[in-house]
Order: sequence, then structure tokens, then C-alpha cells
Amino acid sequence: MKKIKISPSILSSDFGQLSTEIKKIEDAGADMIHVDVMDGHFVPNITIGAPVVKALRKHTSLPFDVHLMIAPVHKYVKNFADAGADIITVHPEATDNLLQTIELIKSLGKKAGVSLNPNTSLDSIFPVLHLIDLTLIMSVNPGFGGQKFMPEVLSKVKILRQKIDEENLKVEIEIDGGIDFDTGKLAKEAGVDILVSGTTLFAGNDDLKKNIKKLRNC
Repeated sequence: MKKIKISPSILSSDFGQLSTEIKKIEDAGADMIHVDVMDGHFVPNITIGAPVVKALRKHTSLPFDVHLMIAPVHKYVKNFADAGADIITVHPEATDNLLQTIELIKSLGKKAGVSLNPNTSLDSIFPVLHLIDLTLIMSVNPGFGGQKFMPEVLSKVKILRQKIDEENLKVEIEIDGGIDFDTGKLAKEAGVDILVSGTTLFAGNDDLKKNIKKLRNC
């Protein structure tokens, strides 16, 4: 059975001690670090920008899984690549030309991801599926942490899993939004490769390692 990767979201960590939180995530056995970037325009919240990503880069060797919820996203891809992002994930609705944005990410030596909101059709990603490294399925409407999981997106995961396997593509499926030990199990059964979780993992900082292991094995 394949190993499920865990990508803790720093959106739920202590922003006053981010460098310490990053180190805790690495020591707890996470596979990567999920960084939610929001602009208050594409989504109704504001988080962090490229300078913070750059400042955090020296505190861990884990891959930075950077989810850009900003528009127009193509104007800022290079900033985040230069700051140390390893995976850059964008939304089709946030760019003038999704193909060109993917090509830009790849040209900068980064892995490219495309994120689909709950109401975004899989049809928007199928034409570029063979070009990307990751698909991020949002199981909440993006903007804030702590939201309730939307089980209807699991059908989208199953269709995507089947297509990736049938075409023998090396595309990982990631899911984000309301992921806990119960919904994580449902997502794994549907075919995801990477679980993003914030609220559940950071419920009691001393239990981060235990929570990551429990989520991986749920």
C-alpha cells in the first residue's frame, strides 16, 4: 500500500513563532509544508507573501508546498519561486492563461500544481493534466481554516484517480479543507496521495508528531 504524504498547513500554526513551528513540523515527521497564500481579492482573507516564505526557507529542508490563492497569479509566480517554493499551485480562475502559467512554473525549475475549488469542473484541468505534478482538490471553499469538509468532492477525486491511473500519469492528488482523522480516511479511500491538514494536526502542539502519524495511518 502506498505511503500517504502529510502536508501540515501553517495557516493553523502560531504566526508569532513561525520559524519554531516550521522546525516542529519537520521534527514531527511531515513530508512537506503547506503554505496558504491569500490576497483578500481572489479569496476573502489575507495571509502571507513571498518575503515570509523566503524568511522561513532557511529553517527547514522540507519541500514548501505553496498554494497561491491570489489573482492575477501569473504576475507573482517568479516571486514565490525565488523565495524558495518547491511546488507552486495555482487556480485556473486566477490566471489569464493556465497553460502559460504552468509553463512558467516549470521553466523556473519548480513543480506545478493546479487547484480546483468545490464548484470548479474537472474539465478545466484535463487539458493540462499531463503537464503538471499535482492536483489540489479543495474540500472547502478556500479562504479560511477550520471549515467543514464537503464530502461531495470525493467523487471528483475518484474520477481524477481513475484518469491518472489509466493514462499512467505521474500526478499526485492532494486534498485540503476540513481534513481530520475521519475525513482523511475517506479521502484516502477515494484515491488521494497527500493530505493537507491544519486545525486537526495543531490541536495541542505537543501532539503534532502523534497527530501526523495518526492521520497518515487513519
